[in-house]
Amino acid sequence: MGKRLLAQRSCLTTSGQIMQLFGSHRFVWVALMLMAAVSLCTTQAYGQGSADWPNKAIKVIVPYPPGAATDTITRIMMERLAARLAQNIIVENKGGANSAVGTAFVARAEPDGYTLLSVLAAYAVNPHLHKMPYQPDDLIPITKMADLPNFLFVSHRVPANTLAELLEYGRQHPGKLNYASSGTGSSAHMLGASLSQRSGVPMQHVPYKGSALVLTDILSGEVSFVFSSMVVFMPHVKEGRLKAIAISSPQRWPTEPNTPTMEDAGFPGFNMVSWAGLLAPKGTPRAIVERIAREIALIVQEPEVREKLMKNGLIPESSTPEEFAALIARDSAMYGEIIRAGKISAE
Repeated sequence: MGKRLLAQRSCLTTSGQIMQLFGSHRFVWVALMLMAAVSLCTTQAYGQGSADWPNKAIKVIVPYPPGAATDTITRIMMERLAARLAQNIIVENKGGANSAVGTAFVARAEPDGYTLLSVLAAYAVNPHLHKMPYQPDDLIPITKMADLPNFLFVSHRVPANTLAELLEYGRQHPGKLNYASSGTGSSAHMLGASLSQRSGVPMQHVPYKGSALVLTDILSGEVSFVFSSMVVFMPHVKEGRLKAIAISSPQRWPTEPNTPTMEDAGFPGFNMVSWAGLLAPKGTPRAIVERIAREIALIVQEPEVREKLMKNGLIPESSTPEEFAALIARDSAMYGEIIRAGKISAE
């Protein structure tokens, strides 16, 4: 009984810390994320971890098509996790309905540690734009796996070589600037919308289906700029066909030290980094959640893993389950404000 009371007290402390972080929130999604954090603690208090876990293959659902950033991160990380757990891990893509298909599948799965979900920051965006077939507290956070900073790539046809010049061009030519993204609610969309809102410069959002089409149009000048990872667009910067004028993370990219952060470029407080992480169905034993989080924390320190992720424009980064819950809640509040301010809808 004493241990159970301690666990419950820890549970209250966790949710209390998050509430302290946000104050009194009127945002439903954030409130539900807090419930997910409490659910995480409830699992700690009452869940009974299986001593022989894992004794069969683990399935990790990626709610996006093959080849997406989530898919790349998940396969790199799960290959190493399988080796450390001495058990097969099957990565399965279940794309569709803005990730709702795969996410709902995991939300309904048995909470036994054998079905997990790999998500991007869009997980914190989607409920603000779509009616999802699950609730945030149907899933509990395990750990972050990587950060995904985005560079600000500008078409060579736009007469701007710095962020200040880009914004000034937009002010002098109202309606001229537009920006691409991989779809409504994507990280690139949220970054572009936030830049427009915070600078007061009108910018038109142009959603695309895939990076290949974005690349074609930004090279031709049909699109002014895009926020994206370095993989697809940076080679064209090296060839002089695009310009990389800033990065959205708090630190400069190691191999691109001459590209300033948004803050260094003169936009204080603009730090928006996407992320990838793992979730599990509510009720998954705390012992299993903590075991996976510990293993991922070790895996992100492996030189080979770090090299693979960095080559793909990703920064290996882990967290505790509580830290990840707080990150999701905080980002959900931020994205919700951007969506409301911009009157953004899924249509």
